[in-house]
Amino acid sequence: MTVRTLVTSTAFALVATAALAETDLPFALDWKFEGPSAPYFAAIDNGHFAAADLSVEISAGQGSLDAIPKVATGAFPVGFADINSLIKFLDQNEGAPVTAVMMIYDAPPFAIVGRKSLGVEAPKDLEGHVLGAPPPDGAWAQFPIFATENDLDMDAITVEPVGFPTREPMLAEGEVDAVTGFSFSSYLNLVRLGVPEDDISTILMSDYGLDLYGNAIIVNTDYAEANPEIITGFLTAIAAGWKDAIADPAAAVDSMIERNPASDAELETRRLELAIEANVATDYVMENGLGDIDDDRFASALEQMKMVYEFNNEPDASAYFTDAYLPDASVRMLK
Repeated sequence: MTVRTLVTSTAFALVATAALAETDLPFALDWKFEGPSAPYFAAIDNGHFAAADLSVEISAGQGSLDAIPKVATGAFPVGFADINSLIKFLDQNEGAPVTAVMMIYDAPPFAIVGRKSLGVEAPKDLEGHVLGAPPPDGAWAQFPIFATENDLDMDAITVEPVGFPTREPMLAEGEVDAVTGFSFSSYLNLVRLGVPEDDISTILMSDYGLDLYGNAIIVNTDYAEANPEIITGFLTAIAAGWKDAIADPAAAVDSMIERNPASDAELETRRLELAIEANVATDYVMENGLGDIDDDRFASALEQMKMVYEFNNEPDASAYFTDAYLPDASVRMLK
């Protein structure tokens, strides 16, 4: 064997060893591949997971509850889920091995989306108007907190139960004056239906007294305790993916489009931009970095949850979120 052949063979062996050294880490999303999931695909394509010796495969979900049991059972070591749904799950399944480790939606997307031409621009405007609300909707579930914090007279609001597929079409046709929904989804659905953007009002509940947090990265605690360096590496890559997406949303969406070619790139880029602006890059996150929470706010959020949910056990904040696996704040800064 020549020296050149030996060197070449050694190089291939090193590459193969490096590839074998990567840890497979399945990641369960809460929903289908859309703009707000693009940062995770960017983290794959831009090499951030590989830099942490991780091979991450992302799976779509079917709603805010979908990823929680997947992670709790160990089918997926990591996932993405609404922390309020996680809190209820843990209250009903005490001791289940799942917790949140990195907050992504510092401001949840729970919103009232209305039309200015129909008289809805601010919370009090809902009185005397018709509100369309799908009964299973996550935003509608928090509406009693929103109503209490804004001293709304519920007797003066006509609530019309609507289906998810008919929610925005009914608002576009003027059959209701506002709807509950996720800010970035309902807004863009209305635009797609031809409603002028300057006629759409988005009342984000977090701007009007709601202290709840939104979606977070969750982990199987048994896996995390056995593999803390893997989880910290994963969260480091997640932060890098979001930083890339904020710097170039269109490029991040291109990574998502590769996995979901039927998507509308322009629409999903706009959806991602709306999520970044309203839910991810908040003042708190820009000052403190992505991923951590404010203890006082979280305590207040748990008290607010008691307005809409009867706990079986006294809430324990430490069971729902831990910062033990977060990388240093300097790594998580988005600017």
